[in-house]
Amino acid sequence: MAKYSDTIDLYDDEGKLLKSGVALEKVSPVVNPAIKKMIDLTKRTIAVNLAGIENGVRTGSVGGKLDQIGGRTLDLSIVKDADAIKAKIQSMVQIEDGDDTKIKDFGGKLLLVEVPKARIEAAATYDAAITAVAAATTYAIIDQYDIGPFDASMVKAAVWGTYPQTMDMKGANVTSILSIPQNNEGLGFALRNIPANHVVMITGKNAMQGAALASTFEQAGQFEMGNAIGPFERAQLLGYAFQGLNANNLVYDLVKKNGQTGTIGTVMQSLVERAIEDKVVAPGKKGGYFQYYDTKDPMLWNAYAAAGTLAATMVNCGAGRFAQAVSSTLLYFNDLLEHETGLPGCDYGRVMGTAVGFSFFSHSIYGGGGPGIFNGNHVVTRHSAGFAIPCVVAACSLDAGTQMFSPEGTSKIYGETYGKIDEFAKPLQNIAKAI
Repeated sequence: MAKYSDTIDLYDDEGKLLKSGVALEKVSPVVNPAIKKMIDLTKRTIAVNLAGIENGVRTGSVGGKLDQIGGRTLDLSIVKDADAIKAKIQSMVQIEDGDDTKIKDFGGKLLLVEVPKARIEAAATYDAAITAVAAATTYAIIDQYDIGPFDASMVKAAVWGTYPQTMDMKGANVTSILSIPQNNEGLGFALRNIPANHVVMITGKNAMQGAALASTFEQAGQFEMGNAIGPFERAQLLGYAFQGLNANNLVYDLVKKNGQTGTIGTVMQSLVERAIEDKVVAPGKKGGYFQYYDTKDPMLWNAYAAAGTLAATMVNCGAGRFAQAVSSTLLYFNDLLEHETGLPGCDYGRVMGTAVGFSFFSHSIYGGGGPGIFNGNHVVTRHSAGFAIPCVVAACSLDAGTQMFSPEGTSKIYGETYGKIDEFAKPLQNIAKAI
């Protein structure tokens, strides 16, 4: 028996129906097999930049671009010998022959290592993946070239970066989508601590796929931090389905209707019209000239508001090809929506609150960064329950190079490795297919 009476139709990023009559709980991160596989791979998969290691030891520049030790160099043909090094890493990372350890080779320059599930199951945190791969890579290179004790430290630094002199692995040539646990600013924030630019590159700058992947990470994070328990579970699932997974083609329809000449104001109007048509809201009392609207299902209304917020972002930031407008769009779309209906905006006002601080910190007086380097763990953007960051990813996907920190500059390796895994690159199709 279905847990909820809600059913949805899932559509892809081209407005094509993928699956109809889907019970709401079937898109839950704790139920859907594709989502569970994505989260599993997120924890187990590590990228190894062999070309970066080779260049680091050849130039003596290890641990970061500014850290260079003259005279401490090694001329190693690591990329040329990638097959041998890959085999050594495999033998050390696997628990037993034929287990679920996998290594994908991208031209000898990059490896993508999936550590066996047994390592994660036997660990308290997901650290086990990156530490196992970093240690195996270090030893594989030392063993391959018979490097002595006085030079081995340079190989270690090229692989691990400045760890343990720094808490994180600054300048490392092994990378995970996930940040180290010490950088997670609270319980359950690991999956929300993924920069928007990483998701942009993984999904090949496809705004809807990027929003879907970001929404998957964000909403899985909501489950992890206890925000989807009891009646709140339905609220999060509805928001995830309509905003992240284009349920009932709502996001696509709103963008298509307003993409040519629309503004955030016309998207708002279209959303309210659709909500009336779908009987999510209905005219209520009048206060002078003002028409209030009522809803018998605030959770479903919030899902519609979340979908409208994403659509408005795509229309506005897509028209200007600039990511910087995402924060003001998050704010003023919902401000207009509240003034139009008398109902709360997306996430019951939390998206608006997030947007105010976001505008200041990303590119206003403070101006310390740009939308692409923000994540759902950041002190500025953490306050919404998973509905702001998908819009940030969509905006950065549509950006034409206006950011100080471009996706190509911060996250290229993620597109070249994780972007080759179909579950990450096309979450809309894979999640629907798994139902």
